[in-house]
Amino acid sequence: MAVDRVSLPQKQPVLRTVPMPADLNQNGDVFGGWVMAQVDLAGAIPAMRRARGRVTTVSVNSFQFKQPISVGDLISLYAEVVHVGNTSITVNVEVYAERNYANPVAVKVTEAQLTYVAIDGTGKKRIVPPENP
Repeated sequence: MAVDRVSLPQKQPVLRTVPMPADLNQNGDVFGGWVMAQVDLAGAIPAMRRARGRVTTVSVNSFQFKQPISVGDLISLYAEVVHVGNTSITVNVEVYAERNYANPVAVKVTEAQLTYVAIDGTGKKRIVPPENP
């Protein structure tokens, strides 16, 4: 598979992690489910900040795996709010892997869009408050 080298976004990632051997499938690549869990965690961070409280995932609108992830890759997840409704918040997440420390290369490995709903302490939907001035 060809490697599409890219530059990392010029902003802070919301989450960084390194997959471990226990995260691998039988072919030696990181499980897609592990990646999906990291994407959900990363997307929830700006959603919780915008909602100023708890959120729950209600939809994975799109999810595309572009490159496999391997043990030792440094994974950076970037997430930003792209839409706010009455109770919902939609977030785009991009995932990059930095690999090959002798000759460093960064590749985009995954991109996704998820929708979260703001919830109260009892798990009921609530209105997303107005943005801070």
